[in-house]
Amino acid sequence: MSHVIRSIRPEDWPAAKKLRLAALQDPVAHLAFLETYEDALAKPDSFWQERAAGAAEGETGAQQIVAEAPDGTWAGTLTVLLEEAGTTDWAGFDVDRRQGHVVAVFVRPEHRGTGLTKALFDAGLEWAWGRGAERVRLIVHEDNVRARAFYRKAGFVPSGVTVPLSGDGEDSELEMVIERY
Repeated sequence: MSHVIRSIRPEDWPAAKKLRLAALQDPVAHLAFLETYEDALAKPDSFWQERAAGAAEGETGAQQIVAEAPDGTWAGTLTVLLEEAGTTDWAGFDVDRRQGHVVAVFVRPEHRGTGLTKALFDAGLEWAWGRGAERVRLIVHEDNVRARAFYRKAGFVPSGVTVPLSGDGEDSELEMVIERY
């Protein structure tokens, strides 16, 4: 593989914005992301600058990792958030131990099946373990079959936690976890 797997730098914000907008145009974006392309496109550059700075190399609470091609284009990304015991997560659930939370996973279609997703996950897990995470989790839509299959292959297993996406209970997401060994 000729891609470099690395954490972003604050000045990478234009590339981070471009890749996020590409992710939000993916056919399964409605299952994978809690944001629309239109909403993301409307955000000012200051939003993207702050987002990149908060998940850049050297930050301790979050890390965005990318697969950079030799020509400098980004082929894929994921972000790991560090969640502390005693806090509440985005869905209102109590966090009972220090854990990583993988979000915003995306690999451009032409790079899927090449090992980039595994390389991104390996780097994300290494970052989380290096910060004392006891486990790493992610939340995946129950209908996102492709993502669920990859996560299982990467060692994540269902925890039994279900996160409802709407008040009517029609849509839900499943928590999958990998424990530190």
